[in-house]
Amino acid sequence: MIQAHPVTANNSTSPQVAVVGGGIAGSAAALKLAELGANVSLFEAGPSLVNGPPACHLHAGGNLYREISDEQCLKLLEQSINTLRVFPHAVNLRPTVISVPSNDPGEPEALLPRLRKVQAHYAQLIKSDPQNQKLGPAEDYYRLYNKQQLEELATRETPQQPQSMDEWMIPVAKHLDLSAFKFPFVQVQEYGLSLLRVAAMVKLATEQLPNCQVYTQSKVTHIEQLKGDKPRWRVDYQSEQGNHSIEVDYLINACGYRSGSIDDMAKLSRSRMVEFKAAYLANWPSQQGRWPELIVHGERGTPNGMAQLTPYPDGLFQLHGMTDTITLFKGGLVKSSESSAQPELSPMLTRKLTQGWQTEEVEQRTAEAVKHMSRYLPSFSDASVAGRPLFGAQQIPGSDPSLRAASVSFDKTHYARTEIVKFSSALSAAEQIIDNIRDLGLLGDKLAHSALNELNSTQGLAYSQVLSLAEQLAAQRNYPLSLAR
Repeated sequence: MIQAHPVTANNSTSPQVAVVGGGIAGSAAALKLAELGANVSLFEAGPSLVNGPPACHLHAGGNLYREISDEQCLKLLEQSINTLRVFPHAVNLRPTVISVPSNDPGEPEALLPRLRKVQAHYAQLIKSDPQNQKLGPAEDYYRLYNKQQLEELATRETPQQPQSMDEWMIPVAKHLDLSAFKFPFVQVQEYGLSLLRVAAMVKLATEQLPNCQVYTQSKVTHIEQLKGDKPRWRVDYQSEQGNHSIEVDYLINACGYRSGSIDDMAKLSRSRMVEFKAAYLANWPSQQGRWPELIVHGERGTPNGMAQLTPYPDGLFQLHGMTDTITLFKGGLVKSSESSAQPELSPMLTRKLTQGWQTEEVEQRTAEAVKHMSRYLPSFSDASVAGRPLFGAQQIPGSDPSLRAASVSFDKTHYARTEIVKFSSALSAAEQIIDNIRDLGLLGDKLAHSALNELNSTQGLAYSQVLSLAEQLAAQRNYPLSLAR
């Protein structure tokens, strides 16, 4: 029997909103709406919030993607700054080094016009609001290093705690095989992002808001738009306590790679793709000093695909290799069909998402990732498996697989989908949904204006409390605790 499940309401005239999916997109929308006074029910099928595909890098300028437009890069910069304003404890403060190897057809100079454009835009953002200076001074947004400069830096002692842009380059200069690269290298202020500390902040923030009800381990089984004077939706869901139903004024589909299944329930067609990807964890015992993130550009899907080395404390590194034997998978990019808005991955990849990985495959793919990076960083060859991969399926709305700055679409009355590709797009997606809810007259006058891209509930949290909870989440998710630090 389906029970009607009451929503705790602070204000009976406030809109009732259901958010299906507790990833970063759904959580950001739920927090923002609850702060504005809406009564929010947030449904997540898993045991905890913000447990989606791996996010380790703040794309503050899109410098990992040579193929995307300058417009997307500027949007990613703005969204990254907003993310740092809202989740101040989530940042891993270290720069990223971008390099182009000799085996790549591209030239490092091709990166420069975009870098200048992004730097100028960053300076303008700081001028309009000094609080936007989250990536250091605009004049230090990027710096170029030629071969002679790197050879000179290689003679210096490696500092335990880098204090300048030059000092961050010392381990790179010492350990990279410089003969395998074109010059210059670029150091850019694209920082690291801790998914686990964001998850901790979201959980702590929802606990402060009595009108934000979180239902974890709750699977939505049916939705339908009700007939009547005003548009409302009925949401049926299954939890450990049984079957329940609620009625709401507005429905947000934030199901990530499963968004198509909710569209199918709502009898809505939608063109989208889903891509399965994975990153790998390795311990590097001979590592010295603190490393920046290292990007070696390459042609996606070829044996020379981009290599990415992301540092964490205690000698832990996360690895991407944009080849079919590392991060990408044969048949890993699938499209929706005319009969369903939900792209279907192969049984093998679906099994990984639902049941996990086999040990030999973890070892094989991690070894491939280590070998791929060792081509450019020979001393990395002694790195070993440090844990299970970070993996997930990423949704891409439409039919352009290079899209990186997507956000929201609307369909039927009182129905929104968040369709973010990058983590930092979640807040701007939430703002667009709130604008739509305002336009429908569902938010009262006193709720009609809020500070753009700000969340009060995440601001006063103590770092020690966030870190402690992030470490608990790492343990629950079977990851090394260093991933939270």
